[in-house]
Amino acid sequence: MEGSEIIGIGAEAKLYTFKMFDVETVVKERLPKKYRAAALDLKIRKTRTKTEARIMFRLSRAGVRCPRIVALGRFSVYMEKVDGTLLKDKRITDREIAESAKILSRMHSLNVIHGDFTPANLISDGSTVYVIDFGLSEITQSDEEKAIDLLLMKRSIKADLYRIFEKEYAKSYSESKRILNRLKEVERRGRYQVRTLI
Repeated sequence: MEGSEIIGIGAEAKLYTFKMFDVETVVKERLPKKYRAAALDLKIRKTRTKTEARIMFRLSRAGVRCPRIVALGRFSVYMEKVDGTLLKDKRITDREIAESAKILSRMHSLNVIHGDFTPANLISDGSTVYVIDFGLSEITQSDEEKAIDLLLMKRSIKADLYRIFEKEYAKSYSESKRILNRLKEVERRGRYQVRTLI
């Protein structure tokens, strides 16, 4: 796209920015997979694009701080650019980790799991924390899936920060006791679910 700038290429999609109606926009475009049958590839890419957009719209409407959708293409999600620094690239403050816990508790109360809730998918602009990248997200009531969101964060940050995170999550989410108990079960089993993409 003319005037665009690629900012990332992953296994599933490429990200690029450009101006749309004078708004700095990020586009996530799902890439075709040569190893898949063409018809299956089209179906998967269309379904995942729609699911991601639907979840982002649901969260945004409920007040969860995430990029606002500007437009939707067949395989592309157009969203407002969120300026700031990924939490993985900075010293995380207690306030930022508590805000992150509030975000996850709100998502779980809406029965949305992130699938990769770690500092790599949280951005701080210095005053507000935003959650990004809903490529692995799902709408589900599964306690196990919610517990795995917590486990991924627990394995991504230092113990003192996780204590703050868990305390805020427990305070903010009415069903947290059940999810935290499930987290203990998952850890006792010595495994966690790894999401694999087709």
